[in-house]
Amino acid sequence: MEQDAAGARAARRGRRRRHRALSGDLQAAHGQRAGRLARARARSGRRPFVGRGGRTAVSPPLDPPAGGRSPLERRRLIPRGSLQRGIIILPSAFTLGNLFFGVFAIVSATRGEFGRAAWYIVTAGILDMLDGRIARFTRTGSAFGAELDSLVDAVSFGVAPALIMYQLYFIEGVWSWTLCFVFIMAVVVRLARFNVEQAGRAKSHFIGLPSPTAGMILATYYPFSQTAFFQSRLDHLPWPQIMGMVMVLLGVVMLSHIPYPVVPRIGYKSVRAVLTTAFMAACVVVGLIMPQEFFFPFLLTYTLVGLIRSVGLGLLDRLPDRDPLLDEDDEDADEADAELRTLDYGEVAPTRVRREINHPSPEEGR
Repeated sequence: MEQDAAGARAARRGRRRRHRALSGDLQAAHGQRAGRLARARARSGRRPFVGRGGRTAVSPPLDPPAGGRSPLERRRLIPRGSLQRGIIILPSAFTLGNLFFGVFAIVSATRGEFGRAAWYIVTAGILDMLDGRIARFTRTGSAFGAELDSLVDAVSFGVAPALIMYQLYFIEGVWSWTLCFVFIMAVVVRLARFNVEQAGRAKSHFIGLPSPTAGMILATYYPFSQTAFFQSRLDHLPWPQIMGMVMVLLGVVMLSHIPYPVVPRIGYKSVRAVLTTAFMAACVVVGLIMPQEFFFPFLLTYTLVGLIRSVGLGLLDRLPDRDPLLDEDDEDADEADAELRTLDYGEVAPTRVRREINHPSPEEGR
């Protein structure tokens, strides 16, 4: 009897061991299956949620996968900070485009393609105007961008226009190249002074003639000299001597303290703003229709009018403190937008998310 009872107890213990092993295998199998299900839910955009009674369920997909990827995976494919980095780089991209066309103008001038070189410099001037406005609009102006812009302007509006003049009229002279040096020197000094006095600040006017204007005056002279009006009315004048004096005059005006108006904003809040907008639109239309006849006379007139106006008002001791073409609302907007700041490279670097793991203290584990 005792042997039969001991055998029965041993059989029951064996059944218990087998039951525990089977339940462990089932738990392991369910655990692996749960892991596979969780990964499948993550791939399909489904997420578990807790329902009533503490029971878990699976939510329907957030969106039908497009191209085999869930919305969560598509968001993960876009690195953090990429849009912000793109906005910061955008003004510098326009500045480097300015440099590209400036170098292209130099190459074209060495090949004798003065017409192409002139329009490349005009394109560089348009990009130079846009990069500053984009920086103010996106509030991404920085000291780095200001320095880069000045270095690029020295190439596009200093070296390139002077090389065109040298190839046209001064290549045979022994010392006539010094006129090109005087012009380039004035451009470089003008840009350095601009960085110290006006870069990053709200401007109602420029102090001295802007270097892009001076460079485009020299560049657009050649297309203007190929027009029928120039060939029939002005070709008999001593243009090598005239352009030499123009280069010296532009250098002096760039280094002067003569106020020149900035490009006014387009608006409709006042009669003056509407008239200014209409004038700018007319200039754009005429410049597109007849660029050879328009740019050189227009830019030269802009330079001479500022000079004559400053001399006349200086004799009357009535130099204005601000540009009359600029509305007060526009000046206030410029003061709010044009803020020069140091570039924070932490904004450019992608954001890294650190996971904090809370380890239990010895007191909590006890």
